[in-house]
Amino acid sequence: MIFQPHNRSSQSDAAALARGRIAPNIYDLIAFAMLAALVMLLARGAADMRAPADLLSTSPVTLDIGNLPEYALRTTLRMFAAIIVSLIFTFVVATLAAKSRRAEMVIIPALDILQSVPVLGFLTFTVTFFLGLFPGSQLGAECAAIFAIFTAQAWNMAFSFYQSLRTVPADLDEVSRGFGLSAWQRFWRLEAPFAAPGLIWNTMMSMSGGWFFVVASEAITVGNTTVQLPGIGSWLALAIDKQDFKAVAWAVATMAVLILLYDQLLFRPVVAWADKFRFEQTAGQEKPRSWLYDVLRHTRLIKIAGLPFSWVWQRAMLLRLGRRRIVEPTPSPLWLAKALDYLWLAVIIGVALWGIVAAINYISQTLGWHDVFEAFSGGLVTLLRVILLIALASLIWVPIGVWIGLRPAIAERVQPLAQFLAAFPANVLFPFAVVAIVATGVNPNVWLSPLMVLGTQWYILFNVIAGASAFPSDLKEAAAVFRIRSWSWWKNVILPGIFPYYVTGALTASGGSWNASIVAEVVSWGNTRLEAFGLGSYIAKATEAGDFPRVILGIAVMSLFVTLFNRILWRPLYVFAERRMRLN
Repeated sequence: MIFQPHNRSSQSDAAALARGRIAPNIYDLIAFAMLAALVMLLARGAADMRAPADLLSTSPVTLDIGNLPEYALRTTLRMFAAIIVSLIFTFVVATLAAKSRRAEMVIIPALDILQSVPVLGFLTFTVTFFLGLFPGSQLGAECAAIFAIFTAQAWNMAFSFYQSLRTVPADLDEVSRGFGLSAWQRFWRLEAPFAAPGLIWNTMMSMSGGWFFVVASEAITVGNTTVQLPGIGSWLALAIDKQDFKAVAWAVATMAVLILLYDQLLFRPVVAWADKFRFEQTAGQEKPRSWLYDVLRHTRLIKIAGLPFSWVWQRAMLLRLGRRRIVEPTPSPLWLAKALDYLWLAVIIGVALWGIVAAINYISQTLGWHDVFEAFSGGLVTLLRVILLIALASLIWVPIGVWIGLRPAIAERVQPLAQFLAAFPANVLFPFAVVAIVATGVNPNVWLSPLMVLGTQWYILFNVIAGASAFPSDLKEAAAVFRIRSWSWWKNVILPGIFPYYVTGALTASGGSWNASIVAEVVSWGNTRLEAFGLGSYIAKATEAGDFPRVILGIAVMSLFVTLFNRILWRPLYVFAERRMRLN
């Protein structure tokens, strides 16, 4: 009994210590305040999206500065809704393409084609569908805008994830199999973490690149159908139409604030969190920092609230889905496997030929050979522009991207600036291009061309930065020991190391440039309108007029050009890069 007071004291100390571990601290208060603000903004934005469609005509978009915060919220919600759908699409479709050879035969050509279809092409055939899906509500127009932004984001992310899954180092794959990991465990413990750096950078790029098409997705005009959703894109479209430089400046400033906010509140914490997935951790290496990530790490109640999710995730990682049987089934005869491959290929070719014949029959009913000649000749001109612009962008951004990627501290500081430059809509520069071309009298066919690459060149920069950031430290040290310098270092060390990432960036940049030609080959400022001959201007004029046969013809020709270009150039480079990574 003499020890009872001591026991009571120990119990009270333990209880106080337990209460101290679960009692909220200042970090919890900060986190809950930010979470409450996020929930309120989501609720406000969701309510606005479900508002009656009649408000779009009774309360049209205006250039009142007081409406800009509301427009910024609506645009940001659309962007994040599209990026979430793009991530789901990436994990499902890109993984299926990387894991199944027969699925790859369908998915990769389909991605090539879909990447080449311009946003206006998707809008032409989806606006009516989404409006009919939610009659009397703005939600239909919102879904159309989100889908349009999705088409400007998803392909880049899917190509990046597919490339990473196909280039996992062979030694790491052998180790995972040696430990007996199932296909499910190997994906989440090896392949997804290996692909994380490239996917994160490409997600940032896709988020920023989506701003390029915000104007087209929020201010929709297809034939007699005109929908103008409240948002920064609609604000910019109205400001350009009214030649209001002040309103354009306000929109750009708002975009800068939004990019800074989601960089600090989302991407910077994700980059800091994903640093643990690096397969190489060298002494003295500077790690990415994020004040929000540090706040979340020091919370108490947030961690406790997340324990059930952590428990579910840990149990999910114990699943043995896709585990190989101890007794392997008798493999199919080689002749049967080849026969199935040929049969599958015949089905794909048959479906493709059916689609081509159906498109030709539809076009031939209303169009003539002169329309086909105009579309193909415009496609050749646009192809020449794309090749020259991608080559020029590569010469500029590959050295800069390598320099940034090899210096983590600089990459951290450059990240928000790069996102802003990537997000900066080239549409804002169109008025200055129109004024300059009219004032100097130069040829629009030449000087409108750079506008095509302004919003897509960043795919090259972001992917090269990601590749240089993931470059193995032992190879850098070996190059330093052997004193490999100058051109020899570029040729034998860094360029082979970043090559798969560059191919992904250049492929996506070329597809984005084709897309951008729709808005870059036809520009206007008020009543002044300039056109450059090309396939982009052909599709833009047909879309504006609601001429569906010419829209289909233009999209078909663009898809044909992009698919052939990818098959002749980019796909062989993909195979070459994959082979080099496997050998290394």
